[in-house]
Amino acid sequence: MAALPPRIPWKPVLLYGGLLALGTIALQWLDYQRLVRSHAALIHDGLLAAGFLALGMWLGLRLLARRQPRAEFEGNPQAQATLGISDRELAVLAEIAAGHSNKEIAARLHVSPNTVKTHVARLFEKLGARRRTDALRRARELRLVP
Repeated sequence: MAALPPRIPWKPVLLYGGLLALGTIALQWLDYQRLVRSHAALIHDGLLAAGFLALGMWLGLRLLARRQPRAEFEGNPQAQATLGISDRELAVLAEIAAGHSNKEIAARLHVSPNTVKTHVARLFEKLGARRRTDALRRARELRLVP
């Protein structure tokens, strides 16, 4: 019969490990205190410079940024009427231009994904496109989407 291995006394091991960890933390803290005391001026100057850098960047972005009013996109109602694109199809086209998938468009417009597929297929027919990129290129040429 094989002899059983001796049981490890976990309490003293954990106590000893905990004491070593506390000692290490205490030594690191003392080393940190010595570093801070010996280089206090440098640390102070660095923190002050970082603060002024952040303040300067914030002020630069706030005060010096050019504020240009965005022109409202009006679209091209004549091209929309000529091609027979409905307002809902135009909304789907705008969502496609924003880069959304059919499921995302369906959720945003509160319709089923099959309805979105139908609108996309009709848009492809009306714009003479085979894929989304072609439809978007053609829609931008006609100024249907920004």
